[in-house]
Amino acid sequence: MRLLIIAIFLMGFFGNAQTNSYSISFENAVQHEARVLINFPQVKSKSLEIRMSRTSPGRYALHEFVKNVYGFKATNSKGEEIEVNRKDPYSWEVSEHDGTVNIEYTLFANRGDGTYSQIDETHAHLNMPATFMYAEQLQHRPIKIHFAVRKDLDWKVATQLKLEGNTTYSAPNLYYFMDSPTEISDFDLKEFELDGQQIQFALHHKGTEEEFAEYFDQVKRVVIQEKEVFGELPDFDYDKYTFLACYMPNVSGDGMEHRNSTILTDRESLSEGGMKGNIGTVAHEFFHAWNVERIRPEDLEPFDFTKANMSASLWFAEGFTSYYTGLMLRRAQVITTEEYINGLNGTLNYVWNSPALEYFNPIEMSYQAPFVDAATSVDPVNRENTFISYYSYGSVLGLAMDLALRKKDLNLDNFMKLMWEKHGQSEVSYSVEDIEEALAEYAGEEFASAFFQKHIYNSQMPEYKELFEAVGVKISQNDEKSYFGASLRETEDGLEIARNTYKTSPAYKAGLTEGDIIISLDGTEVKTNDEFRKLISDKKGSKLAITFKRFGEEKQTQVELSKDPTYTIKLMENPTKDQVQNRKNWLESK
Repeated sequence: MRLLIIAIFLMGFFGNAQTNSYSISFENAVQHEARVLINFPQVKSKSLEIRMSRTSPGRYALHEFVKNVYGFKATNSKGEEIEVNRKDPYSWEVSEHDGTVNIEYTLFANRGDGTYSQIDETHAHLNMPATFMYAEQLQHRPIKIHFAVRKDLDWKVATQLKLEGNTTYSAPNLYYFMDSPTEISDFDLKEFELDGQQIQFALHHKGTEEEFAEYFDQVKRVVIQEKEVFGELPDFDYDKYTFLACYMPNVSGDGMEHRNSTILTDRESLSEGGMKGNIGTVAHEFFHAWNVERIRPEDLEPFDFTKANMSASLWFAEGFTSYYTGLMLRRAQVITTEEYINGLNGTLNYVWNSPALEYFNPIEMSYQAPFVDAATSVDPVNRENTFISYYSYGSVLGLAMDLALRKKDLNLDNFMKLMWEKHGQSEVSYSVEDIEEALAEYAGEEFASAFFQKHIYNSQMPEYKELFEAVGVKISQNDEKSYFGASLRETEDGLEIARNTYKTSPAYKAGLTEGDIIISLDGTEVKTNDEFRKLISDKKGSKLAITFKRFGEEKQTQVELSKDPTYTIKLMENPTKDQVQNRKNWLESK
């Protein structure tokens, strides 16, 4: 009888026979549970396959969301249970129905980030693929969803879905639905209008109105500067873009772009470092409204919810977006010029001192996404020597391309604008070859061919010294500083090598590896990082005897310290007028 009532309720509430109807309620939120009801009407096929997604828009690795689903039931229009066949871990095949298939199940959800869902008495933070089953053969149908919010907790709904009334929303098809994360909580909301469209910021936090106002002012400045890069906002569906920010102690730090919204999560409150620490994620994810959501790689179309999604272009889609993240904060005057330049050090050193350059170019690094993009594994890997994040790699290549174009009185902004005109406005997806072709159109065949041959199809380092000099920035290395090349962790037994040693480092060449515990250098006992640094500080080129333990057995080796490969990037002390002007053209507000 209960299932019959549910079925009648769903059909009566949502009405349209060609619309798939969803409902979710949160009576047991304290135990991180939600109850989901789905109605598939007018099913013409003999059987209907009901699936749980294995991945999520914006993610490239597998995430087995089905593991958090239980209490599955399927009924017909009369509320009678119908036959279900489980043919693989991710789907249910429902047959012997009467044209109507009703699904009911319980979801457990307790990770609040850009991929998963979290339900508790502070909020219902919903990523749709982690929450809702679907029928792939009915993917082109419109969807309506009713959120049964907890009125006793003052919950309300923030989402890019179209409001139909009260807490009922709609999507034109399955992909739009799956791409529409939703935050249900007692959030605060601010908005402003830009070029006839609403930019909303829903903030679930424990902070003050004054903190939110200060933060929102930064958000507005970032949004305006990013619009200036492309010359216009995208045409957001329903003339609205929504930031879904959840800065609460129970979530996990993340950011994830979607067509007309983005998820922003972090445990830091605005008053505890989040004011400065989280604004970079805002800048990164909003830039994706152009670059990846509409200027979109062809190998991510159509997005496949059943398997990992691999793209050759993440160095551009994610990496160039990462380059613009810091640049937009500078142009929006969220950070100073000095802070921006100093901030380049970590990323540039990570990329250009990595042994992984020997193995993969940026395209092949992009192919690694299914193994690194929030992917999990239990076996150790050797990524210190084989992988560079396509975010970081693409970021320093975006920097190099921008500075190289500026030496020709061009700039990356106008190239991105061209990509927008060729691929974003029309939403015609692109390939790596299309990027090179557009660059040739903008900067000439010679420039485009040389850049791609050296830096995209191969792994050569750009001439940063010359590029930086034009904008009054200096890059250098310290020839006198010695280098060991291992990450050391202080333990009771000694200094433990905390991760795989770099293939190019003295430590690697000396046969040292992760887990080894260094006891002494040249007969001097060492127990702290400070002691170790002092002992090697002036020993460049020297050979040192190292006593270490491996698997409980004491061993000895020799290490020959080399020159520190670290680059230092900083502003020139006495730049010329031309250098200052070039820097302003690069970094100042538009």
